[in-house]
Amino acid sequence: MKKPIVAFTLIFIIAFSLMACNGVPDANEVPDASEMPRESEVAEESKATEESEMPEEGKAPEESEMPEESKVPEESKGPDANKVSNMSEGPLESGAPDYSQPSCWYKIPEITKDVDTFFVYPTEYLGANEGDPVYAPLDNPEMLEGVKNIDHKYMASVYEDSTNLFMPYYRQAGFRLEADAWRKTGDIRAALSGTPYDDITAALDYYFENYNEGRPFILAGHSQGSAICTLVLQNYFKDHPDYYDRMVAAYVIGFSVTKDELEANPHLKFATGESDTGVIVSWNVEGPKNVEENAPNAATLPNAISINPLNWKLDDTYAAASENLGSLVANEKTGETEIGDLGADAQVVPDRGVVVTNANYDPMEMTELFGPQSFHNGDYTFYYNNIRDNIAKRIAAYQSSAK
Repeated sequence: MKKPIVAFTLIFIIAFSLMACNGVPDANEVPDASEMPRESEVAEESKATEESEMPEEGKAPEESEMPEESKVPEESKGPDANKVSNMSEGPLESGAPDYSQPSCWYKIPEITKDVDTFFVYPTEYLGANEGDPVYAPLDNPEMLEGVKNIDHKYMASVYEDSTNLFMPYYRQAGFRLEADAWRKTGDIRAALSGTPYDDITAALDYYFENYNEGRPFILAGHSQGSAICTLVLQNYFKDHPDYYDRMVAAYVIGFSVTKDELEANPHLKFATGESDTGVIVSWNVEGPKNVEENAPNAATLPNAISINPLNWKLDDTYAAASENLGSLVANEKTGETEIGDLGADAQVVPDRGVVVTNANYDPMEMTELFGPQSFHNGDYTFYYNNIRDNIAKRIAAYQSSAK
C-alpha cells in the first residue's frame, strides 16, 4: 500500500488521544449552524483544558511520510512577528494581519494568466502544548513548513497551470481547538467563524482592491481552508455580489457542502457537470468501510453533497480507475512529486454525500476522528490530473460565456 502524504500525520496522534478521552459526536445529533457556539466559547473551553488531557507524543512524522524538502526559504518564512500588531500576544487579543505587507502572503504571483485562484490552506498548526495560542501566529514555523511542503506542493499547485495563484497566511485554528469544536457541536466551523474567517476576509478585501484588477477568479481550499470557504461563500460573497459575479468556480474540497446550506443561501449553486461556472465543486473521499459503518467523519456533515471528480456526476454512476488521468504521488527516493497510478476509482454515495474509492492507498490513521477508512489525505492527490483538467474546462466555459 502507498503511504499517505498528508499535512496531518502528527496531528492524528494528538487527535486520537483527544477523541479517546472526550468521545465523538453522534452523527445524528449535529446542530444547525445557528446553534453552534461562537469560536470564543470554544476557545475559552479549549484553553482551560488540563495539561493531563493532552498526549505526550511530539515527534515529527517519519521521513517516509513526508517529502524531503529543504527548510522554508527566506521569501516563504511569513511575516516578522514585529510587523503584525501584538501578534505575540495571541490572535484573540491582536488585530488582523496587514495584507498590504507581502510577508503576510505565502504567494503573490507574477500575473501571467487571465484568471486567478485564491487558495485557503488546511490545518497545519497543532496548538497542542499548554500556553500555546489557540490560533496560529503568522510566523509559526509548523504552519509555514506545512504550507510550503504539503499544501502548495500537493494541493494548490494544481491551479497553477491555468491561474495566478494567491495564498495568504492566516491565523488558523489549532487542531486541538477544531477537535474540541467538532466534539461539542459536530462542526469544526464553530472554531473558525471569528479569527480565521476575519483574516481570510481581510485578505480577500485587500486582494480584490489591490491585486485582482477585475479578473475572473477561483476560490479554493482544503479541510479547514474549505470550511472557511463555505463561510466566505455564504456571507462574504452575499455582501459582495460584484466580486461573486466573477467567480469561475469554488473548489471546496475536503469539507462538506450541504443541501440545507444551499437552500438557505439561494445565491449559491452546486455544480451539476464538468463545465458549469459560478458553482461550488466539492467532495470528501472515503473507503467502503466508512460508508458501511456510517462512521463519524469530522470533514463531513449530514445532508452533504459531492460531485464525482472523474465523471462529474452527482448520482452513483461508477467511474472506473481507467477514467483517472493520474494521481500525484511522491517519489520515495527523491521526495519530488510525480504522476502515478493509485487505482483511484470514484463513486458518489448520495445518501452520505461522499465519494467512495478503492484506491491502493493507506487510509487516514485517526479512526476516531475520520472513521476507519477515510481518504481525506487523497482528496486532491488521488484525482490531481482530473482536477487540473477540470479547472481548464471551467475557465474555458466561463470565458466563452463572457464573450
